[in-house]
Amino acid sequence: MITVQEENDLIDRILAGDKQLYAQLVDNYKSYAFTIAYKIMENRPDAEEVAQDAFIKAYHYLKGFNRSARFSTWLYRIVFNTAISHKRKNRHVFQSIDNTFDPVGESNHSLEKDDKSVFIDQALKRLNEADRLSLQLFYLKEFSLEEVADIMGQKMSTTKVRIHRARQRLADELKGILKKEALTL
Repeated sequence: MITVQEENDLIDRILAGDKQLYAQLVDNYKSYAFTIAYKIMENRPDAEEVAQDAFIKAYHYLKGFNRSARFSTWLYRIVFNTAISHKRKNRHVFQSIDNTFDPVGESNHSLEKDDKSVFIDQALKRLNEADRLSLQLFYLKEFSLEEVADIMGQKMSTTKVRIHRARQRLADELKGILKKEALTL
């Protein structure tokens, strides 16, 4: 991980004309930019395209980066907005065959753990993108409330309420899924 000072020095050098240094910023943040894009796009090719578009946008607007937040937070906000815009433009719903649940193929793994993951994934997919991403950033990626608020472009109080309500919606979705599952036993 790169320090804030190193990050700012790197940005200064890029803005001064050493454009090839931008590759260092891309290398440092590409994994998590892709992860955010993938959480929203739900397929690899679109997530890769969104992440690439976001890095291009960040490069073009680098002069406007005010440094009141970390570069990563600013970049992740660009990734989030780019992914949402891309998803709105391409409202086609396709399910990848790779993501289809195969109960026969799952027998080699710990079924209980896999079942929990499947049910949580199903419940998360029923939430809107903003709720899903806020939960994932806060609980899975362990960002602070302030960081999640910055990434989501919201006030901290709004983010706190969003996470609380999203957690309640997730619990309700899980109850519904598990109730249906129990009826099929």
